[in-house]
Amino acid sequence: MTRALDQLLEDVRACRICEAHLPLGPRPTLQAGSGARLLIVGQAPGTRVHKTGIPFDDPSGDRLRAWLDVDRDIFYDRERIALVPTGFCYPGRGGGGDKPPRPECAPTWQAKVRRHLPKITLTLLVGRYAQSHYLGGRSKETLAATSRAYEEYLPDFWPIPHPSPRNLLWLRRNPWFEAAIVPALQARVRRVLA
Repeated sequence: MTRALDQLLEDVRACRICEAHLPLGPRPTLQAGSGARLLIVGQAPGTRVHKTGIPFDDPSGDRLRAWLDVDRDIFYDRERIALVPTGFCYPGRGGGGDKPPRPECAPTWQAKVRRHLPKITLTLLVGRYAQSHYLGGRSKETLAATSRAYEEYLPDFWPIPHPSPRNLLWLRRNPWFEAAIVPALQARVRRVLA
């Protein structure tokens, strides 16, 4: 299984299907090991992650690690945590921030990578794009409603907002998330990674 996953990751990193639409060129960024028990599906890398090639190596990652109560060593242990965003490459700037993940990426790669992760017991869906891909019509009308209803998606999925600094206003307007949901999430992640 590990050899097949490693080959698949090489194929992903060589992917060029949306190259013409990427302002900084392709640099598929993800991490996965066949022993991973937690899968984190984010949106797409930002410019800092594009430069480093390390998923969530930015302020969003700092907040996400705090929400999960895991340090960088655990977070970047591919045999514990898989980091497989909806879009693997930086999509460019849009109106109010980065553009959405390229639409070609998730249908091409998500199921293929997921098949090579047999020990995943929880998939964290970070932001609306990940939630739309995995939950489809099961998502609620708003991100807040989907995040608040996380128990409906267990034991497989746990939807949360994106930890981007751009979402500080959302977090201020929805203090229940960090007050009630984050502690429950931390407890679940401890059990998953134990």
